[in-house]
Amino acid sequence: MAIGNLYLIAAISVIGGGLFGFDIASMSAILGTNSYKCYFNQGPDGPPFNDEVKCSGPESLVQGGITASMAGGSWLGALISGPTSDRLGRKTSIQIGCIIWIVGSILCCASQNIGMLIVGRIINGLSVGIESAQVPVYISEISPPSKRGRFVGSQQWAITWGILIMYYISYGCSFIGDGADTGTDPATFRVPWGLQMIPAILLFIGMLFLPESPRWLARNERWEECHSVLTLVHGKGDPNSQLVTLELRDIKEMCALESRYKNVTYLDLFKPNMINRTHIGVFTQIWSQLTGMNVMMYYITFVFAMAGYSGNANLLASSIQYIINVIMTLPALIYVDRWGRRPTLLIGAALMMIWMYANGGIMASHGVVVPGGVDNSPEASMRVSGAAAKGLIACTYLFVASYAPTWGPVSWIYPPELYPLRVRGKAVALATSFNWAFNTALGLFVPPSFEHIRWQTYIIFGTFCAAMFIHVLFLFPETAGKTLEQTEDMFEDPKGLPFIGTPAWKTHKATREITRIERGQATAEATVGRRASDTPAEKEGAAVAVDSDKSS
Repeated sequence: MAIGNLYLIAAISVIGGGLFGFDIASMSAILGTNSYKCYFNQGPDGPPFNDEVKCSGPESLVQGGITASMAGGSWLGALISGPTSDRLGRKTSIQIGCIIWIVGSILCCASQNIGMLIVGRIINGLSVGIESAQVPVYISEISPPSKRGRFVGSQQWAITWGILIMYYISYGCSFIGDGADTGTDPATFRVPWGLQMIPAILLFIGMLFLPESPRWLARNERWEECHSVLTLVHGKGDPNSQLVTLELRDIKEMCALESRYKNVTYLDLFKPNMINRTHIGVFTQIWSQLTGMNVMMYYITFVFAMAGYSGNANLLASSIQYIINVIMTLPALIYVDRWGRRPTLLIGAALMMIWMYANGGIMASHGVVVPGGVDNSPEASMRVSGAAAKGLIACTYLFVASYAPTWGPVSWIYPPELYPLRVRGKAVALATSFNWAFNTALGLFVPPSFEHIRWQTYIIFGTFCAAMFIHVLFLFPETAGKTLEQTEDMFEDPKGLPFIGTPAWKTHKATREITRIERGQATAEATVGRRASDTPAEKEGAAVAVDSDKSS
């Protein structure tokens, strides 16, 4: 018997997001330890180059490559996840990702050199790419419209928990041997890299008990199973509930419209009627990377080293931002469907811009260049102290607190809502692949950037935040509270702009109307006319559809 409780379905499936979080923390907490630096040392300090106790570790560009290798694998994994998901189903593709993650984790845990570590991280990345693309698709297709943001956004909460849990596991393991400062025991990193297999095993088993996506079942002409899943998940056992009626009718209408599109390819995403949605989904993921958040996650130990922290004190101070990340994601899960997507993204971009510029200003005016870097880490190329160091840390924490309830969850919620059923799997896969492509580029860029252009790195990311604010303001429409099929109406609005539909600034959330249907306070027939953009043409079209249903 499949599980029908949406909260339990979301809790199990978003473990896929936790895998990404585990990977972030297992690298960010480890790369500052002496054990890691000595085992993968490329000089000039430490064995076998000299007798210094503290090792230099991998060169900055090589460390960027090690970090970025996971994101590079994720880029490929996201792209192949679209066809895999469309052919085999959302559930099966997620389970395939679990198996790949276990293989990659074994290789990382057993790494003998940098090359083997990179190969293991690339394989881990394949898994993260699949999970990060298809878990949001799966949850968005099975969730009721009024709570879709909450359930899909829980993927970001799972990521934050994965980061926090693995960070403290890694922090605890840093005490193996002689500690983070002078220890050389490889168990410091092998233990956490081995433990990260556990959530993938749990996810694989858990997915066996979850229902398949009703929209994928409908797309594959399995209507009886589709109705059964909607009844189980949305109707609480009542096949004739108002929400089941609305969802099933919308799905049937969309499938009838899409019946002529049997063989969909990635090229369909670049046709005139789809290019706007493709650009919005892609840039949602690109901007989420260009905020600089994942950079802060991976390389936070360098930032705190520049503020005067070292060894275990650095690791402990860095962990505070992960706690902030977990706590501040919660408001979004509770309220994002009430706030809407647009206001959330706009507020987040504005706040992050302020903190990035502030960090750049502090480093520029109070930072002192350290030849060779703090503690022989060239990436920690400057040092700040006193009030300036406290300001740097405060702005870093505030940046995380601004990202966590805004771009963090919404960057996963938004893309699956934009596309029609026929292309959703591939479209979200393409958008997510751009997330990982930019993650790869930034992973390579940031260590040399901290080393060579120093505080200007923050100015670059602050400028990106300003650009994304303008982009969202004029081109990102509101999707909160709308069925996935109603969102289609918004983009196809005949009264809107050519190839764009309803102008973004004229769109509004519809959470209140859909909530009334879910609670039985309104009928689908009474509300279905209030489509995504509320245009007269759409209302008329919806009325015709209702009359047609009644006459039949």
